Amino acid sequence: MMIKINFLSLRISCFQQLLSAIISGQDSPKSFMETKVFNLNPLTFLVIFLAHVVATSAQLSFGFYAASCPTAEFIVRNTVRSASSSDPTIPGKLLRLLFHDCFVEGCDASVLIQGNGTEQSDPANTSLGGFSVIDSAKKVLELLCPGTVSCADIIALAARDAVELTGGPAVQIPTGRKDGRVSAASNVRPNIVDTSFTINEMIKLFSSKGLSLIDLVTLSGAHTIGVAHCSAFSDRFQVDSKGKLTLIDSSLDMNYAEELMTRCPAGASPSVTVNNDPETSLSFDNHYYRNLLLHKGLFQSDSVLLKDNRTRKQVENFTNDQESFFANWAQSFLKLSVVEVKTGNAGEVRKSCSVINR
Repeated sequence: MMIKINFLSLRISCFQQLLSAIISGQDSPKSFMETKVFNLNPLTFLVIFLAHVVATSAQLSFGFYAASCPTAEFIVRNTVRSASSSDPTIPGKLLRLLFHDCFVEGCDASVLIQGNGTEQSDPANTSLGGFSVIDSAKKVLELLCPGTVSCADIIALAARDAVELTGGPAVQIPTGRKDGRVSAASNVRPNIVDTSFTINEMIKLFSSKGLSLIDLVTLSGAHTIGVAHCSAFSDRFQVDSKGKLTLIDSSLDMNYAEELMTRCPAGASPSVTVNNDPETSLSFDNHYYRNLLLHKGLFQSDSVLLKDNRTRKQVENFTNDQESFFANWAQSFLKLSVVEVKTGNAGEVRKSCSVINR
């Protein structure tokens, strides 16, 4: 049975109340498995029950693999932990991978499919990373539970775990996504946020995915980890007659702009990267919002959140209250992870994440 949008909307409504009881928010990295204990009142129990019923009817559920592959989530988590210990940029790559997957064709692992004309061939996706982590987890899962765990679920779980591993909140997400059979480069640009977007362009795109203004501000906080290539923010500078960069975006802090121009001079190698967060690039925290107030948002699409009255208040709130950011992150991340999911016959469980089953 194919998933219905109204099922998802109802389920998300329930989750808005549920998540305060099932997330773990920390100010700094602690034990990866540590969670906070909440006292659940009768209303919360009712919400949990309703969420479970709706999720089940939509063919997504918590613990979807409890019987068919009980170690699935542990294997993904352990793979992410191992990869991140040797390469601390992995968490940021996995989180970005989820965004690029879910915004194009929904959360169906279409971004993993290789070949001419696929999503990976679009310039917006050529700098994506983290594929080897997904493949590693998939290989282990195929050995233990052949044909059971979808690549789409692995992406969602890996991104979830990446956030927790770097100090962010622990979030429970449902599983049961199926892998899509369509991956086209032509679908990428109309569905991906460009770093030069205006606030109205971002609102329109997020709204088309069922995500609100609050979700937009919250999910932009993903830029608290990860790196970016120089080309992603080059529109904030121009090359003068002497071949040097000059700042043309007055919303950017001058000292920060100087640092960026030093790191990314005119003609810089395409391989050069800059930390999204100049202060705590390896920690999932609220420093992204603090940076915005200091006019140190790396992208134009970051800076507009501070300049627009519709989003500035939320930026200020998250700057002053990391717990609030974490609580909102859990809700918004959950909504992101179920955007246009495929279930039942609408998709498949790929044997290899990079190739559609034959």
